Amino acid sequence: MVRPPLWQLPPGVSPGTWDYTHQPAIADGYDAVLRDTPLVQLDLRLTRRHLPPPGQEATTVIADLGCGNGRSAIPLAADGYRVLGIDLSQSMLRRARAAAAEAGVEMDVLRANLVQLEAVADASVDHAICLFSTLGMIRGRKNRRRFLAHCHRILRPGGRLLVHAHHRRAWLRHPGGLKRLATSLWYRLRRTDHEFGDWVYAYRGLSDMFLHSFSRGELKADVRHAGLRIDHLLRLDIRGERVLSRFAPEIAGGFFVVASKR
Repeated sequence: MVRPPLWQLPPGVSPGTWDYTHQPAIADGYDAVLRDTPLVQLDLRLTRRHLPPPGQEATTVIADLGCGNGRSAIPLAADGYRVLGIDLSQSMLRRARAAAAEAGVEMDVLRANLVQLEAVADASVDHAICLFSTLGMIRGRKNRRRFLAHCHRILRPGGRLLVHAHHRRAWLRHPGGLKRLATSLWYRLRRTDHEFGDWVYAYRGLSDMFLHSFSRGELKADVRHAGLRIDHLLRLDIRGERVLSRFAPEIAGGFFVVASKR
C-alpha cells in the first residue's frame, strides 16, 4: 500500500509506523524476531501477576492494545480471559487469529488506530494492556494522552491498565547513547515536530521507524492526566529480563505501570 502524504496520516502514526503496519513481510517475520526477546515473556509474567484472575461466573474482558501477532493475547485467552486484540496492522491481526485458532482459543480482533478508539464503547472492558513499548510508537504527547484517555473511558470502574514503556536514560547504556540524547534535546529546541525522547531509526528494512522513550516523571504525568491512579510503577532491567529492586542503582531499561480507574 502506498504511504499517504504526511498530512493524511492518522493522528499519532509516523511514516515509519505506517509502513511497519502495512507491510505483510513485517508480520510474517514477527514470530522469529520475538523468539529470543526476554521482554515479551517478562511483560506476560507481570501481566498475569497484576491482573485479577478471570471471573468464574462472568467473563472477564481484556483489551490488548497493540496486540501484534497475539504475543500476549493468546496466552491470556488460554488462561480464561476473553481478549479483544486491537492493532493497526491487518496482517498482524490475521496472524493473531490464525495462531489463536491453532492454539484452540477464541480471540476477537479490531483493526484501529490506537489514538482513534471511538469504536470501543464506554466501560466495555474489564482491563486493558499496552505492552512491548507500544505506547512509545504513538507520535506526539497529545496523541499519547488522547490514547490513555480512551483507555480510561473504555475501562469499567475498578479496571486496570497495564503499560510497558522504554526509559529514555537507558540510551546512556548503549554506544552513542549520549549523542542520541543530545541530538534529541537539540531537535526538541529547534523543531516543533520533535519531542525529547523521540528517535527515528532503521528497523527490518524500514529507514524511519519511530519510538518515543519516556522519563519516569513524564510517564507518570501522562497516565495521571487520563484520570488513572498509579498503583505500581516497576523498573525493569536494561535487558528486559527482571524487575529491579526499588533501590537498585542501575539505570532502568523501561517501566511497567499498573494503573486503575477509580
